[in-house]
Amino acid sequence: MDQWSRGFARLARLGVFSGLLLLVAVMRPAQADDRDRLEAFLNVTGFDVALDSIALMASDAPDMVGIRAEEFGYRWKEVTEEVFDRARMHGMALEILAGTLDDDLLDHAVEFYATPLGQRLVEAENRVHMEEDDTAKREEGARIVAALREEGSPRIGYFERMNAAIDASDSAVRAILEIQFRFLMAASESGVIDGPLDAGALRALLWENEDEMRDRMAASTLANSAYAYRDFSDEDIRAYTRALEAPPMQRVYELMNAIQWEIMANRFEALAIALGTLDRGEEL
Repeated sequence: MDQWSRGFARLARLGVFSGLLLLVAVMRPAQADDRDRLEAFLNVTGFDVALDSIALMASDAPDMVGIRAEEFGYRWKEVTEEVFDRARMHGMALEILAGTLDDDLLDHAVEFYATPLGQRLVEAENRVHMEEDDTAKREEGARIVAALREEGSPRIGYFERMNAAIDASDSAVRAILEIQFRFLMAASESGVIDGPLDAGALRALLWENEDEMRDRMAASTLANSAYAYRDFSDEDIRAYTRALEAPPMQRVYELMNAIQWEIMANRFEALAIALGTLDRGEEL
């Protein structure tokens, strides 16, 4: 499960799933002009790349149910590409944003991320999102953190404030656990896991490790920040921290993170269902 707790440093706060789904149910469809503005918003903030990076986590899904991706042969690649289709995920995000992100919040976020500093930050974050070697990133980030602590750098404090602002409601861990729960329940219902799972027992088992996962994730997000922003000055990091701490920006992140978590849960449920239709070993 540790793999699921990495790679979330930029978008790490859950808006309540049920509340988000109620908003989706009543929101109006995005009009053409709105859609163009929202597409531009996704691009300038880097949220489009964050959505694309969801597909990179698919490789960890079989481990959750005790099987290997290789058991599905070439069909594994086909299924994951279909389930994590970028156009589908972007469309889901746009439809939700159209009913939840008001113009003032959109303008506030774009005003910062469209600046030279904002675009440099997005470029750096996008690169990190799409790097697949989590181990190398984690180790290099941990090395940077250790060096910063040794020299008494103020960057550690900025990174901690930055991550606290992004996850002000301390909900990222609960979001990951909820995604795991929904994936495993879907895997059970689709026959990927032998025998039915008891929802209450599974939830209790997963949440038993909540505090431990929170500690691991705090260390992971700190290392990820140190790695992602290693080429930025202290002044740049301070400016970004203050931008993230602004209440309108926190509301923007609340919405973006809620959307990403829901799309992740939706797509991993779909993956579990799709895996139930495949015959293991026949396509090797």
